[in-house]
Amino acid sequence: MSLRKSPTLTAALLESNRRNAQKSPGPRTARGKAWSRLNRLREGWRSPEYTKFLLDLLDAPPGEVGVMAQAILASKPVVHPLFSEAAELFVQAEADICASQRLMWSRLEPKKNSFFPTFEAGRLLKTKGTGSGKSHTSE
Repeated sequence: MSLRKSPTLTAALLESNRRNAQKSPGPRTARGKAWSRLNRLREGWRSPEYTKFLLDLLDAPPGEVGVMAQAILASKPVVHPLFSEAAELFVQAEADICASQRLMWSRLEPKKNSFFPTFEAGRLLKTKGTGSGKSHTSE
């Protein structure tokens, strides 16, 4: 409980408050307004603009995430660091997925010395494990 007596609201005090409020109406430039819209990102990442950005990156065609992120970020008057960080993470994730797929496919390629026959240019090459020691070729 305050011991100070609250001031009485006189007409002069109300007018002074109104004048002071008009001095700072908020951001006036387009850049300032765009940045103030991103203020809610300080506490959380659930702004509609950030969510739309993430969904756009998820919908990007394979191999085009980096290009899509650059195009989206270039169209914005202000880029919050959270947007840049998300774009970098998406590009890195796409690169990791491509690398793991290449590794998987390289493991699936047939080996030259495998049990199963290998086809090359329309003919069957030598196979191991047939027991006869002869090579099976079709000409």
